Amino acid sequence: MLKAFVVENNRLIRLDAPAAPEALVDAVWIDLIKPTPEEIGVVEQVIGIELPNIRETEEIEATSHYEVYPQGLQVNCSFLLHDEGRNFVIANAVFLFTGHCLVSLSAHAIPSLQFLQRREANTLGRVPDPLSTILALQEIKIEHLADMAEEAYLAIDRISRRIFNRDDEVLEEIIGFLSRQDDLNGKIRLCLMDGQRDLNFLLRRGRLTHDHIQSANDTLEDIRTLLSHNAFLSERIDFLLDAALGFINIEQNKIIKIFSIAAVVFMPPTVVASIYGMNFHWFPELSWQWGYPFSLLLMVISGVTPYLYFKRKGWL
Repeated sequence: MLKAFVVENNRLIRLDAPAAPEALVDAVWIDLIKPTPEEIGVVEQVIGIELPNIRETEEIEATSHYEVYPQGLQVNCSFLLHDEGRNFVIANAVFLFTGHCLVSLSAHAIPSLQFLQRREANTLGRVPDPLSTILALQEIKIEHLADMAEEAYLAIDRISRRIFNRDDEVLEEIIGFLSRQDDLNGKIRLCLMDGQRDLNFLLRRGRLTHDHIQSANDTLEDIRTLLSHNAFLSERIDFLLDAALGFINIEQNKIIKIFSIAAVVFMPPTVVASIYGMNFHWFPELSWQWGYPFSLLLMVISGVTPYLYFKRKGWL
């Protein structure tokens, strides 16, 4: 899908039929989402730059993250999205700065881009240049990641109370929840580091104005704060995971302890029963009238004695 925007009356206006090259000459933003080869060809004809392959943009190495052209720059950005299964995935988008025009290319519809487009279309007099647009997009992205980090903290705090209260909770389910939170926390960190790399690249090679530099430095400060918070969440997840596993081991040890004590309690009566169950011709108590009650009493005493001992020691 190809979307193009122009400036009319100090507003960002979307073109109705941007498929022809002549319609894109005055465009200030060209947005490509899962583009067809024909749409890619039209945009390449207008901007004079060969668009990168979307699959190649999935690489996260620093050498493939940026490109410098005579006409402008290319920056690859990562965004955290929900997939159809409500899981979190990282989607990449490519941004090319060519003079007065910004070109964005992605394989997914990215909510941050759509939000920025709506905001610029509804705000009078706020039609920025391509560099201002990408900096504004980074701010939106970091704000979204900050909200997700806050939600992750609250979720981890709730699971912490569940672990330590242990009101008949299934600890295996809690471990699964912590693993999902750890996965989300790791993806948030990757997106934060991606934004940090993008802004540092723009500060080095973007020929930013004073206002741009100030905005980029403010966003970088937010990223550094969020990275510290992210590291704290990672440590807390590790602690809670260790605590959950420790409680599982405690529950297992309690079960093993019960079986061990039961074995010790029933061992003396078993010995007594084994002795009087032997088949020898000469048995002193064989003809004794109280032999059977005596053996039963002896088994009860031999079983109750270790039980009372364990109870007194606090092992039960």
